[in-house]
Amino acid sequence: MAQRIAVIGCGQFGTVLACHCAKAGHEVSLWGRDAQEIAPLLANRESPRIKGLRIAESIAITIDGRHAMSGADLVITAIPAQYARSIWKVLGKDCPKSACVVTVAKGFEVESRMRPSEVLAALNIGGEIVTLSGPTIATEAARGLPTALVAAGAESATIHVQKALATDSWRIYCTTDQVGVEAAGAIKNVIALAAGMVDGMELGMNAKATLLARGLAEISRLGIALGGRRETFFGVAGVGDLATTCFSMDGRNRTLGERIGRGESCDSAVRSMESVVEGVETCRVVVQLAQQHGVEMPIANAVHAVLFSGLSPRSALQELMRRNSGEERI
Repeated sequence: MAQRIAVIGCGQFGTVLACHCAKAGHEVSLWGRDAQEIAPLLANRESPRIKGLRIAESIAITIDGRHAMSGADLVITAIPAQYARSIWKVLGKDCPKSACVVTVAKGFEVESRMRPSEVLAALNIGGEIVTLSGPTIATEAARGLPTALVAAGAESATIHVQKALATDSWRIYCTTDQVGVEAAGAIKNVIALAAGMVDGMELGMNAKATLLARGLAEISRLGIALGGRRETFFGVAGVGDLATTCFSMDGRNRTLGERIGRGESCDSAVRSMESVVEGVETCRVVVQLAQQHGVEMPIANAVHAVLFSGLSPRSALQELMRRNSGEERI
């Protein structure tokens, strides 16, 4: 059944989501923060960031939050984790209390260390809050290539999202493990930065495969300490999303890591990226949470040292390789 869906945030994935929902037969609005941001979308009905992505005339593109969310059954927020609070403090009054709110952000808020759903709940946005996550490289989703995602939250709300967004190209699973799904989506961005550094230093597939295996161990250890369920980290939202992000040439965190691995400074690389790279700020929080919960995360610590303490990627690699070896543990 057709629904009224508002997508808040017209970056790469937000625009892809709006197009996906329109193709699924829903009435869709796409919100951008100002006239300058939405101007190219209105002028050409194409995404300036994803070549060939046409935006249907049926999609209402607006900077008016009340217009975008009026009567919405679903409100999908595609705002990066670090900006969600400031934007939703302004837009919150326009979100219907009956609407199911879906967040696709993958990160932690730096100051509060909150997950995206926790920030929305603290601001009392909408009704039920669902997290939608999984392997979703925007350029592939824009082409209609198949993928699977996980809707996490209260059972009835996740089924609502599943029925609304599932298509022949998007398979959607449901889970109540919102903590695990959000933790997996956030922490994997830090491992993706490390994977990019491996690529930049041309260390080969053996090294990269080892990094992913041990990176998954770190993700699951911290995620479980935060309250997630072990099986979540070995599913679509865990290892599935991790593999995509670490191997795709279009993965932003991997791309940034590769540039740093080739010798570019972190500041220079971040400034020149066209889209927000969530893994940089997420890395700060991940290291803090690991210390708080007594979780050993050598890869995350190494990435943190490269990003914020000036350690070179090769020196970080040497420190990791010199660690005492023991029994492999997940």
